[in-house]
Amino acid sequence: MTAGERCTHAIGYDHHSASSTTLFCASPAMWVLEKVLGVRQPVGAPAHRGVAVEEGVTYGIMNPDASLDECVKVAVVRYDTLTALSPDARRERYRETISDSVDHALAELRPYGAPSRVQGRVEWRPDGLRLPVIGFFDFEWAQHGIIVDLKTTEKLPSQIKASHARQAAFYAASGNMAARLTYATPMKCATYALENIREHREALRQIAVRIENFLALSDDPEFFKSITVPDLDSFYWGGRARQFAYEHWQI
Repeated sequence: MTAGERCTHAIGYDHHSASSTTLFCASPAMWVLEKVLGVRQPVGAPAHRGVAVEEGVTYGIMNPDASLDECVKVAVVRYDTLTALSPDARRERYRETISDSVDHALAELRPYGAPSRVQGRVEWRPDGLRLPVIGFFDFEWAQHGIIVDLKTTEKLPSQIKASHARQAAFYAASGNMAARLTYATPMKCATYALENIREHREALRQIAVRIENFLALSDDPEFFKSITVPDLDSFYWGGRARQFAYEHWQI
């Protein structure tokens, strides 16, 4: 057993994901806290809203005769369930944006027709990686040769974000599909076609390679605290996470 195998076995890290590679890039210390030390951070209202909007939109495109009110109800019920015990002070503010986000996303995606698959599992085992990359795409229209990932956000980006490009490229490359990112905001919605799929997928692989190289440095979880430092000015370390920074890094 190699050092990397011993470490991943010890900490329970058994696969890569697009979100994991993004976190590793953005905040190695937070990656260590969550993936190595196993201290998961609570999910905030924005993420819960994204899940809820996606559920309402999925219902609407799978049931083309469903009214907007029905689709919004599905989304709001999901959101209220997810946030029932949430202490996030933004809970009500984000709840109020669900209806408009669902409305805009449905107008954008219903013209594609009924998807052939939703929440499809993708597993990729490229050369140079010991662990697989696993993820779930939002919508597939096999009849159009398209996979679409839906992102709910506050502001409409002018182009696909790099982390989203890597994620969508991973989903699409597995079935030689075209990839698109649909960004839904409370005000409007836009869909962007992903170019250079092979290059973005290779970027994801390269980050995963570096994660495995990182893990191969030691089989002692405490070691990884000694070579990382939390950035307390980053939003990753706000709220309860700041206390974890003190408990584990003494800063």
